[in-house]
Amino acid sequence: MPDSSVSMQAPAKANLFLRVLARESTGYHGIETLFCLLDLSDGLTAERRTGDAVSIDVLGADVGPPADNLAVRAAEMVLQATGRKFGVHLTLEKRIPIQAGLGGGSSDAAAALTLTNQLAGNAVPRHELLQFAARLGSDVPFFLSEARLALAWGHGERMLRLPPLPAALALLLVPSEGMPTAEAYDWMDQGSESSRRGGLALDLDSLRNWGDIARMAGNDFEAALFARKPRLKGAFEALAGTRPLLCRLTGSGAAFLAVYRNATDRTDAAMMLGKKHGELLEVTAGG
Repeated sequence: MPDSSVSMQAPAKANLFLRVLARESTGYHGIETLFCLLDLSDGLTAERRTGDAVSIDVLGADVGPPADNLAVRAAEMVLQATGRKFGVHLTLEKRIPIQAGLGGGSSDAAAALTLTNQLAGNAVPRHELLQFAARLGSDVPFFLSEARLALAWGHGERMLRLPPLPAALALLLVPSEGMPTAEAYDWMDQGSESSRRGGLALDLDSLRNWGDIARMAGNDFEAALFARKPRLKGAFEALAGTRPLLCRLTGSGAAFLAVYRNATDRTDAAMMLGKKHGELLEVTAGG
């Protein structure tokens, strides 16, 4: 008999590089990116209920209407696939900042797929869960894969799992102003094609250490956001001025990740930045 209540952590991610390719006839964009897990996470619990509906309680940030919540949509997919034999109540403890490019909503969705399937006795095969993940969003397959580092392309559904990077101390700078993903893509489409770097010729050996990744790192959203949001550009420049090994916009923004060589460098950077540009979170990347 499957458990009646199951829980798991839903981790955040950073994109150590991100290329946005041409807009397709479907309206979606192809991407090429290197996903890396961070040790910041939401918590999600799924409980079996009578009926066949999905409900949710959110502790923390306001994440909008339940009908628009990716975790709710993910649980609905599993229930639909298994004949709606029970209902599910989700309790989401929201710790990952929203509209920050950290993949919190996508990670919650991947967790909801896994947990709801556990409540159903793992009735949905793994390959079908991955198809559900791809329909929910380009970050969801990565989170469902449970990889700590992965190269992804297409719409995120094509993925190569890589050995994890050495654990590195990092800072997340989270400005008070969020960045809706859809708006960021619109700005990309309105911008010059020259602001996009195009695909990379990759040597997998260069994805094994932070130094080599730092030299190739780039995020195509940066130019579009910085042209319209000078405060974000100022925050990025201040963070880059603390001399991290790597400094990048996370996803479509608006948070920034800086990876440091050691604890002293990270502490000095935090003291230098203070609270002027937004909230600072100490995290570990890789590992």
